[in-house]
Amino acid sequence: MADGELPALLALTFRAIMDGIHEQLAAEGFDDVRPAHGFAFQFLSHRPDGATAVELGEHLGVTKQAAVQLTDELEKRGYLQRRPHPVDRRSRLISLAPRGWACIERVVALSRAAEAHWAQLVGEDRIDQLSADLHAFVRDAATRRPVTLRPVW
Repeated sequence: MADGELPALLALTFRAIMDGIHEQLAAEGFDDVRPAHGFAFQFLSHRPDGATAVELGEHLGVTKQAAVQLTDELEKRGYLQRRPHPVDRRSRLISLAPRGWACIERVVALSRAAEAHWAQLVGEDRIDQLSADLHAFVRDAATRRPVTLRPVW
């Protein structure tokens, strides 16, 4: 029977892997990206037509002003780009710039490498089962309320 440590172990595993990924990203020239930026990148990567600052802010759980400030910062660093909204002249669409996509590609590759390392530690069959089990947990949680990947501020 579980001893109640599993949620903490999941959180620690996530923290350890993300710390390692960000160390590697910094070594590869993405030293100006922070873990919180990844939540914006992840959201925008699933919005091929872009998103407004309001939508990004809602996803991140921050105000429109905070989302605009984050967008300004990431645009200056070359990760995001803005373009006019096709319908609303007062709004602009935010999307990933090539540098943002490059960062995502590295995160995906580094995540796959971490999974391969875990498979060496415990066996590929156990990693496959763990993945299936975690998907089941997420699906179950989603039946009670929407499950969104965003920072816990």
